[in-house]
Amino acid sequence: MSRLRRRTRTAALAAALALVTTGALTAVTLTAQSATAGVTSLGVTSLGVTSLEAEPVAATELYVDPTTQAHAAWEAAGGTDKDLLAKIALTPQAYWVGNWADADHSRAEVADYTGRAAAAGRTGVLTVYAIPGRDCGNHSGGGVPESEYARWVDTVAEGIEGSPVVVLEPDALAQLGDCDGQGDRVGYLRYAAAALTDAGARVYVDAGHSGWLSPGEAARRLQLVGFSDAVGFALNTSNYQTTAATQAYAEQVSAQVGGRPYVIDTSRNGNGSNGEWCNPRGRALGEQPRFVDDATALDALLWVKLPGESDGACNGGPAAGAWWQEIALELAANASW
Repeated sequence: MSRLRRRTRTAALAAALALVTTGALTAVTLTAQSATAGVTSLGVTSLGVTSLEAEPVAATELYVDPTTQAHAAWEAAGGTDKDLLAKIALTPQAYWVGNWADADHSRAEVADYTGRAAAAGRTGVLTVYAIPGRDCGNHSGGGVPESEYARWVDTVAEGIEGSPVVVLEPDALAQLGDCDGQGDRVGYLRYAAAALTDAGARVYVDAGHSGWLSPGEAARRLQLVGFSDAVGFALNTSNYQTTAATQAYAEQVSAQVGGRPYVIDTSRNGNGSNGEWCNPRGRALGEQPRFVDDATALDALLWVKLPGESDGACNGGPAAGAWWQEIALELAANASW
């Protein structure tokens, strides 16, 4: 199967520069919990590249998608509930693409989402989640068959418009070798990183979270995939580790992979973790998403997991991905902003 044509770094930079805009991060600008993470500036800044890239990436804003379940719930709500749900609905979040739709349909969804983001002069965030043997058959089990993954990735990549951020295959590296049916998982990740980068995306390979692998083991697994195409790595996707703990861990990992940059999912980590991963109660929304340009290797705080969408049929929740208003309101009410 032919690979997508590799775009030059100059062309990618030109595309990023075309998206430069100014203004607030979302329709409602709320105070950030900068003390928690040790990062400052809620405004738009240049994407901090402390890796081997010679050229900085242009400043952009993140895209607020008006088609999320949270947005629909906010529009339907009233009173206090509406105020709380606004914290979720009006905050930039990732668009997840996986094998719950056929490849052509997924390509159309990606084209629609990234096209809207590019037209708005914003940066979209995609989460690609279709690795063979996904989640080892647990609540989010599934994935594309081994023989179909490369074709599926190529098809999805064809739908990319602009220069979105991509979080590649949550938990795939952290679960490497934990179950059967994974095939050549490292090879799949390499292929996906190359195909998505060729299409114009800025790819971060997911590496679990600070309570999972040791920094050395996370770095070792990331090096198996390598960074010939992926820009860096992603941490805390759908998890609850604090931003401060995650950043301290990430800096250790980064130092062992050549200073590569990283992104952190802060969507539900406002109260940290209570040791549970599947619909734990008493949690809170974390810091609002934003690009970061400071002295660390942190590129951005993102909401990769969509707050209010269930982790699975556990702790009283509905199926994975289904909207759960009760926990959405709890997350928003517990937020410190």
